[in-house]
Amino acid sequence: MLTPVINSAENPEEEVIINVLYVDDEENNLEAFKASFRRYFNIFTATSVDAGKEVLKEHEIQILITDQRMPGALGTDLLAQAVQDYPDQIRILLTGYSDMEAIKDAINRGQIYQYIQKPWNDDQLKKIIENAYHIYALKKRQKNLNEQLMLTNEQLEFMLRQKLIS
Repeated sequence: MLTPVINSAENPEEEVIINVLYVDDEENNLEAFKASFRRYFNIFTATSVDAGKEVLKEHEIQILITDQRMPGALGTDLLAQAVQDYPDQIRILLTGYSDMEAIKDAINRGQIYQYIQKPWNDDQLKKIIENAYHIYALKKRQKNLNEQLMLTNEQLEFMLRQKLIS
């Protein structure tokens, strides 16, 4: 049973469960991640960039975490695609390599929130995921408020035109 840990972006009194996708070609990392965090978050895993893309199509993922070096495609390729397809999603690069080009690529193309080096610290990574969701929730809230503001402005303009006509 998952414990809701964060308040909803739409309704701050409502608690939500965070959907996290972790993409890594090493099964043991996926299993360790799932074992560490399944009590707190709804965990999805994928062993490749292509499998990760399928999960992203099928589920609303708030936090995307990916390894960098995988057969077939790089994690930064997935991050860059996610920026285009899911701009509100928060992206994290979790890798065992400290390749500066990959880090620059992840920041510039993948607009990552955080770079974490393997092996991860469970408490630290849990906090990072929770903080990432807070940013996600704020983005969604801001988007909702902007939409409400646009609607209100349109209604006010309509009322003003009606007043000017009469």
